[in-house]
Amino acid sequence: MDGDMADVSNMVPLKDISAKCDRVCIFGTGDFGRSLGYRFLQAGYNVVYGSRGQSNYGLLPKGSEVLGHAEAAEKCDIIILAIHREQYGFLSSLSHILERKVLVDVSNNLKMNQYPESNAQYLAQLLPKAIVVKAFNTVSAWALQSGTLDASRQVFVCGDDAESKERVMDIARRLGLTPLDQGYLLAATELENYPLQLFPLWRLPFYIAVGLTAFIFFYSVLTDVIYRYVTEHVDISFRIAVSLANRVFPVVSLILLGSVYLPGVIAAYLQLHRKTKYRRFPSWLDRWMLCRKQLGLVALGFAFLHVFYTLIIPNRYYVQNKRNNFILSKIKNNETFQFDTTVAWRHDMYMSLGILGFGLYVLLGITSLPSVSNAVNWREFRFVQSKLGFVTLMLCTGHVLLYGWNKFLYSSRYNWYLPPAYMLSLVIPCTVLVLKFFLMTPCIDRKLTKIRQGWEGNVKHKPSQRYKDSSLV
Repeated sequence: MDGDMADVSNMVPLKDISAKCDRVCIFGTGDFGRSLGYRFLQAGYNVVYGSRGQSNYGLLPKGSEVLGHAEAAEKCDIIILAIHREQYGFLSSLSHILERKVLVDVSNNLKMNQYPESNAQYLAQLLPKAIVVKAFNTVSAWALQSGTLDASRQVFVCGDDAESKERVMDIARRLGLTPLDQGYLLAATELENYPLQLFPLWRLPFYIAVGLTAFIFFYSVLTDVIYRYVTEHVDISFRIAVSLANRVFPVVSLILLGSVYLPGVIAAYLQLHRKTKYRRFPSWLDRWMLCRKQLGLVALGFAFLHVFYTLIIPNRYYVQNKRNNFILSKIKNNETFQFDTTVAWRHDMYMSLGILGFGLYVLLGITSLPSVSNAVNWREFRFVQSKLGFVTLMLCTGHVLLYGWNKFLYSSRYNWYLPPAYMLSLVIPCTVLVLKFFLMTPCIDRKLTKIRQGWEGNVKHKPSQRYKDSSLV
C-alpha cells in the first residue's frame, strides 16, 4: 500500500471483459487498490471501486467501474478494504449494507503492535454483522504489478468463518498467488507484524558474525600490529587494510561453517544419551538449528571476501617491494633459491584444498536458494547439505592446517603467549569432525538410526503419556 507506483491506467487486461464471471469491490483507489484491481481484471473479475471522490479516476485500470461506497458495496459480496485503519470510521454508516458481506482487510500499521488489537479485529468489532478476513497484507503493490515473477507469491489468510476464508483463498489462487491458511482472526496480529519485521531469521547470525569479526580483528591487531610496535618499535599498521582483513575473513568463515554443523552433532549425541527422539531439544539448541541456513550463507559471504582479497595480494605495493628486495638481495649475495619439494607439495595441496573447498562452499550456497531446493527431493537436498557439507568442512579445515603446517611448534609464533588467529579457527571445525567421526562408526550409526526411526530405550513412562510430557522433534 505504500511506495510510488507507476500509472496503471493504460494497462489493458489480458482477458476479455465479457468473459468475466465474478465481481469484486475495492474500497480505496491508492497504489495498492489500483494494482490489486488490475490483477483482478487480468484474472477475469469484474472490478467495482468504491470511492468518495473522482480525483483518482484517471489512474484506475481500464475496465473497472467506479461508484460511491454504498452503491459499490450493494453490488458485491466480497469487498477488499485497501484503506488505512484511521479511515474505517465511515464504514459504520454502511453497516446495514455490509451485513453478511465478506470484508477482506489488507491494511498494515507503521509500527509493530501499534494498537491493542489488530486492524482486522478492530474492524470485526466495528462491524459485528460483517465477516472479516485478513489477507493480502504481505503482498506489495509492486509484486502485484510485476506478476509475482520477482516477488513472493505467498498470501497469509486468517478468519473465523471457514467458508468465507476459503472463498478468499480461491481468489488468491486465481490471481496466481499461493494462499496459506493461518487459522482464526486472532492470528491477524502476527500477520500485521510480519511485514514490519526486519530480517528476523538473520538477526542472530548477523550478531554472531559481527561479534566474531570484531573479536578476531582486535585479536589480530593486538598480536600483530601492537605487538610489533611495542617490542620492536616497528609500525606495520598499513597491514590492517588488506593483510589483517584477509586474515579475519577466512577465520570467521571457517568458524561459522563449523557452527552450521555443530548443533546437528550435539543433537545426535543428545538423542543417543536420551535413547529417544521424542524429547524436545533445549531452546538454545532449537534456535541454533533454525538459523543454520543463515549462518552458512553469512559464512559463504566471508569466504568470497577472502577470495577477492587474496586475488589482489600480488598487486600490493608492500608485496611487490618485499619480493623485489628479496630478489635483489639474492643477486647481490650471488645466492640461488633452493627448490624444496616438501614446500612445493604443501603449497600446491594448500591451494588445491582451498579451491575445492570454496567450490563446494558455493554449491552449498546455491542449493540453499528456494528455487533450487524446491527442484530437488529431500534425499538429494540432504546429500548436498549434509554429506557434501561435511566434505566442505573437511577440505576447508585441511586448507587451514596446511597453511599453518608446523608453525605451532615455534614459540616465536605465540606473541605474548597468544596463539595465532588461524589456530582459533580450527577449534570448532576440528571438534565437529572428530565428533562426527565417532557418529559414523557402524555401532553408533546403527543405534542412532534406530532411535531416529522411533526406537526407544529404557522407557519408564506409558506410551499414552509420551506426547503429554514431551514434543515430537
